[in-house]
Amino acid sequence: MPEDIKGKVINMAGLIDYQAGSVVSRAIIDKKTGTVTVFAFDKGEGLSEHTAPFDAMVYVLDGQAQVTISGKAFDVKAGQMIIMPANEPHSLKAVEKFKMALVMIRL
Repeated sequence: MPEDIKGKVINMAGLIDYQAGSVVSRAIIDKKTGTVTVFAFDKGEGLSEHTAPFDAMVYVLDGQAQVTISGKAFDVKAGQMIIMPANEPHSLKAVEKFKMALVMIRL
């Protein structure tokens, strides 16, 4: 965990800035038992289809994303979350610029 945020009230969306044509990430917690990572996606950017061995929760902090899980697309907006089940193919795409927190618990 970055030392500069321990024991402080933080606006999570403010932890990362948008960059034109890019996907930017910042690890907030990175432990053997799980991770919390903040991402910023420019419009049209995304993560290609992949699988993960653990459930992962996406919480949209700003903007809007399309999250596809096993071929089914979901529009997820600021203030909403979706859980991507373990071992199911999923991808993300920025419908507009968006920021998200990705929480993965490894059990």
